[in-house]
Amino acid sequence: MKLKILPPTLRNDKRYISFEAVSEVPLGKEDVISLVWESSLNFHGECKTSKFDLWVMRIWSLKSADDKNIIKGILQCNREEVSSVRAAILLVNKFKGKRVVFHTIGISGTIKAGIKKFIKLEK
Repeated sequence: MKLKILPPTLRNDKRYISFEAVSEVPLGKEDVISLVWESSLNFHGECKTSKFDLWVMRIWSLKSADDKNIIKGILQCNREEVSSVRAAILLVNKFKGKRVVFHTIGISGTIKAGIKKFIKLEK
């Protein structure tokens, strides 16, 4: 027997948080994932973090004039938990003993809108 797909009206709504991270060391996608999850688990605990439906969708490394590494990216989360996710990522401050700062740039309903409005990639 084939399982039926959950109709869109019954699925959880998603929001996409555009963020910017400034660090002293280069960060990859795996590093961002571990930083965000660790911060969420420490601040909210396992039970609440499991409700976030948190995913790192995309990461862009940008060049900086000074000695800092700038990364922009998009996080996917549950619509009801946006403020909790924002609070958790703002608490990230260290990675491998070096300073890291996360800023929330904006929140959108689609990845495309988040890239267009907040990430603003130069072509």
